[in-house]
Amino acid sequence: MKNIVVRFASLYVFNVVVLLVIGWLTPARVGWHALWASVILTVVTLLIKPLLTRVADSLSRGAAKAMQYVAVFVVEFVIWLLTVWFSGITAGNVFGWLLPPVLLLIAWVVYDQVDDAIGRKAGELYDAASTRLSGAQPTPTPTPESSATRAGRDELKDGLTPEQRRMLDDL
Repeated sequence: MKNIVVRFASLYVFNVVVLLVIGWLTPARVGWHALWASVILTVVTLLIKPLLTRVADSLSRGAAKAMQYVAVFVVEFVIWLLTVWFSGITAGNVFGWLLPPVLLLIAWVVYDQVDDAIGRKAGELYDAASTRLSGAQPTPTPTPESSATRAGRDELKDGLTPEQRRMLDDL
């Protein structure tokens, strides 16, 4: 449940920002309708993205990227049509219909690149809020072990350095 809430919230905020930018850069008039349009955009994106990822996994790397970008553009165009029809956004002229899906495609690529970092930070905020509400002590988030930490633990176990271990292994 936490994962769904965190992904929805982070993608929702990202979509609100993207739709407001689309309203500033294109003939489309978004305004306050960005809030409702982001709900539509977020729900459809969360449903479509796993399907596209599953299909792209079965192809070679280059073909997968090309197919993914073409499919994402088509999907973003359909999502833009649904968003315009079901919210109060007015698209304006031809550029108001075609330019926003291109900007949504660029936003999709950017979000795909920063998805993990945004999800991690949103998860930390979610955990902090839930501990404040429950009154429990916050649990520290475990930091990933570095190779130096692992090597130090190995050395503590037998007192040998990695070089000494290699020399003994060669004997």
